[in-house]
Amino acid sequence: MRCRSVLVTGGARSGKSSHAEALVSASGLERVYLATSVAEDGEMRARVARHVEARGPGWETIEEPLDIAGAIKTRSAPGTAVLVDCLTLWLSNLMFRDADLPAETDRLAAALQAAGGPVVLVTNEVGSGIVPDNALARRFRDEQGRLNRKIAASVEAVVLVACGLPLVLKPNSLQPEITL
Repeated sequence: MRCRSVLVTGGARSGKSSHAEALVSASGLERVYLATSVAEDGEMRARVARHVEARGPGWETIEEPLDIAGAIKTRSAPGTAVLVDCLTLWLSNLMFRDADLPAETDRLAAALQAAGGPVVLVTNEVGSGIVPDNALARRFRDEQGRLNRKIAASVEAVVLVACGLPLVLKPNSLQPEITL
């Protein structure tokens, strides 16, 4: 099934970025990588370098830690597929700047609806573990869950990657209708 918007989620090192990159590469379209990370230390710079090397040539990289809705609006076009990696870092960037998270999430959802070409977004599934022991970490976990739900409702397809294996969550024609 051809989809104009896909959310790829999963845990750390689950293979979600690789799966998202493969989706975009297989499209045959011009590839734009919208990076939300801010490489402020040596470990993060090394991580970014590994990602760039793994992607290989043929990708235009745009570093945009905050205004991904604006970047999608300007770079999304017929013949171009945009990959946003990742919403989790974007959310933390916004939180550190005390941004209006619901408003930014709504802007992103609107940008996805108006996108001129396909958009694939990567996010982390962070709420499946233990309850964090501090207020900031609990707030982050809760905000990530809200963001993921809003964007999942806004896209045509959602894929969960676990152990490197993709599982399509949406659309899912195998789900039986449930009534009460």
